[in-house]
Amino acid sequence: MNIEEKIKNEIDKIRPFLQSDGGNIEFIKFEDGIVYVKLSGACSHCSMIDITLKEGVEEILVSEIPEVKQVVKVD
Repeated sequence: MNIEEKIKNEIDKIRPFLQSDGGNIEFIKFEDGIVYVKLSGACSHCSMIDITLKEGVEEILVSEIPEVKQVVKVD
């Protein structure tokens, strides 16, 4: 399994938690240790999104996939 497949697999595990709050997450690309994701639905304008992204999504991806250094949201 390559790095992108591992990232997508982990995002698939996270997605149901975001969907339960009316949001969603989409993998865009992986480049230079950075995972780019797009957040939609309720997540796109939630005041807690930065915390969700850094303390949730980023923490999981960094701990599960050593090549991942950071997660960044794109619009």
